[in-house]
Amino acid sequence: MLKTQDLRLYLCTDRLLSLERPLTEAIEAAVAGGVTLVQLREKKASTGDFYQIALEVHALTRRLHIPLVINDRLDIAQAVDAEGLHLGQADLPLSVARRFFRDRFIGLSASTLEAALRAQAEGADYLGVGPVYPTGSKVDAGDAIGLGCLKAIRAAVRIPVVAIGGINRENAPEVMQTGVAGVAMISGILSQPDIREAARCLWKLVDAEARTGRLG
Repeated sequence: MLKTQDLRLYLCTDRLLSLERPLTEAIEAAVAGGVTLVQLREKKASTGDFYQIALEVHALTRRLHIPLVINDRLDIAQAVDAEGLHLGQADLPLSVARRFFRDRFIGLSASTLEAALRAQAEGADYLGVGPVYPTGSKVDAGDAIGLGCLKAIRAAVRIPVVAIGGINRENAPEVMQTGVAGVAMISGILSQPDIREAARCLWKLVDAEARTGRLG
């Protein structure tokens, strides 16, 4: 069962951006700093490698009591018994994935109001919306949608929204003030010299906004 607070500080992994540190070491440091959920992204790994990495990461996240979301790959999510699955607009249709992933949660990426409303109607448990700002972490992220579009999507849907794309310590407060459930980051955490401290600082900012009652 997905809890809205699980989405508050959402880490997307990228081994190329973690400054050559072991993935599990980087994740453990991020969780120690305040990360509340981990999405495992392995765009270039073979199926066998992805499976082995996911097994190792899930053993860690279970020990740390943090939900693990698998990016794109329903088969890997099923194979390692992950708590969640995240799909892009060009991935397996959510309705198909749901038939095989009934008891777990599924998030869907959206960059337009139309896509967000469609994802909600199809039964997505949460939305990953962005890129809010220009980002170099994902080469296929598309143009930045801005805070105005983010706020419009958040106001139009009933399911939790996680903002992603170009978010950092400086702009995280204004993103949270749109009413989103949380922020997702890659380089803002993994590419920092001290991962734990980076996550801790971000968590403090997010928690401060949560205490104002602005979070959805």
